[in-house]
Amino acid sequence: MKTDIHPEYYAATVHCACGNTFTTRSTVANISTDICSNCHPFFTGKQKLIDTAGRVERFRQKYAKAGS
Repeated sequence: MKTDIHPEYYAATVHCACGNTFTTRSTVANISTDICSNCHPFFTGKQKLIDTAGRVERFRQKYAKAGS
């Protein structure tokens, strides 16, 4: 292994736009992000299906008949 080629790792502080902060290790000391696991819809359970032109409803109707 070559010497002196690895980056320095710091105890990084991550700041989210929602106000959440947490620490991790990174090559950058301070990280700013727009979304984190505290405010992301997938992790909070507030995820919504986006129905474009009724496609989700047509899918549900099509396969509800097949299963019954």
